[in-house]
Amino acid sequence: MALKRRHKIEATFSMASMTDVIFLLLIFFMITSTIVFPNSIKVNLPQSNQQAAAKPLTRVLIDENMDYYISFGNEAPQAVTYDQLVQQLAETPQHDTERYVALYADETVPYREIVKVLNVANDNHLKMVLATKPVRNP
Repeated sequence: MALKRRHKIEATFSMASMTDVIFLLLIFFMITSTIVFPNSIKVNLPQSNQQAAAKPLTRVLIDENMDYYISFGNEAPQAVTYDQLVQQLAETPQHDTERYVALYADETVPYREIVKVLNVANDNHLKMVLATKPVRNP
């Protein structure tokens, strides 16, 4: 009796192409993560050659001495304390139905003072416009 030998055929799978794909995906995610989360944030304030045509009726001014002023419409700015400013900004919808307020702050005013006024406006559901001076060409 002759014995027949059976050959066992095994399927082999090459991992080389799979590792290439994994490394390509790894490189892709490493590159895109540096784009999404930059190492440092550079803030350049925008410059404008033109000012907006429509200006809010309510204006808040902060001068270099940290004095607050407020005006509605064509009125002259009136000096107010911070507490009076809070109260008058709460009454802004009576004067301006669009609820826009322009904030004019001297460039030497600390950022925290500007944020205080922005917080008051946010609490009263007002839309703030930060006013800037036009760029002067030499």
